[in-house]
Amino acid sequence: MLNRILGTLAAAVLLLTTNAVAQGQAGKKEPVADGRTLSQWVADLKAAAPETRNAAAYEISGMGPAAAPALKALIEALDDDAPTVRFPVTVALGEIGPAASAAVPRLKKMMEEETNDELASAAKRAIRKIQPEALAGQ
Repeated sequence: MLNRILGTLAAAVLLLTTNAVAQGQAGKKEPVADGRTLSQWVADLKAAAPETRNAAAYEISGMGPAAAPALKALIEALDDDAPTVRFPVTVALGEIGPAASAAVPRLKKMMEEETNDELASAAKRAIRKIQPEALAGQ
């Protein structure tokens, strides 16, 4: 009888401990969009097909500030050959907001040198969301 009680008590402690650990890790989960994690979408930013890279950038943009860990990959993607990729990347950076301040110098360069007016305007919009004071006098 005592063994049964101790066994039940041990099982209850194990269950409670497992739940507490799971809840502690739940707060550290990676953001998810369309059933895929941020890391998976970031990997798609380097896919061969521009359509895949475009979709990845748009999915990352939908994560907003939670996508800040993708900042380095997004800044690199600003140099993508395809304008259809660069545009959603500017959107994603703008949606991350102030945490994307490391992208401002590259966005300013894009704003000033991009021959595609839509992309130059997108870079400017992103800067307004990230660090509006960087546009003083422009």
